[in-house]
Amino acid sequence: MVFLALVQFGSPIAGLLFGAWYVLPAVAVGAGVALLLRWWRRAAAERARAVRLASLRLTLGELDALDPTGFELAVRDLMVRDGIAARHVGRQGDQAADAIGKDSMGRTFVAQCKHTTSGGRVASRVMYEVNGTAGPAHGADIAVVVTNGTFTRDARVWGDRHHVYWIDRDRLRQWAEDGVSLQRILRLPMRSGPRRSASKATA
Repeated sequence: MVFLALVQFGSPIAGLLFGAWYVLPAVAVGAGVALLLRWWRRAAAERARAVRLASLRLTLGELDALDPTGFELAVRDLMVRDGIAARHVGRQGDQAADAIGKDSMGRTFVAQCKHTTSGGRVASRVMYEVNGTAGPAHGADIAVVVTNGTFTRDARVWGDRHHVYWIDRDRLRQWAEDGVSLQRILRLPMRSGPRRSASKATA
């Protein structure tokens, strides 16, 4: 009974499809064109974004005015400007990573961002957290903490000793305002290798 019902119900549909077979290629072509157009628009948007970011400059005043999420997005955009294919990952439980990206040499960068509106200082605890998660959790070759404030002396010394790079307000000005690439500020080697001490970064 069920089989007969399916046959009876399906026969009109099958007849309609076979009777209008010439419509199916047109539908397929239309769907293909729609997908191609969608891909083209997305690619064009990415190209336009790359062109815009290639000349990105942000003043310290603009960075200070951002909220923490906006600061994370700005750091991501600066990484992209410098040829690092970065994405924003900052969220609760982010395991000390707000932006992660990879450069043309295959090095993975992990950035932890600390935004302050009151001239705050990043303490050693942040450096410990980044050092403990950047490699094991994110596969980082380059771990860097970025702030629009400053670092305590202990944080800088500990970071230098344990190969956690740091970008304080002075270095952020070079990076964001002056357009010096992150790679140059950190004085990274020209080919892949182990992370170097942040003490060799430019002051």
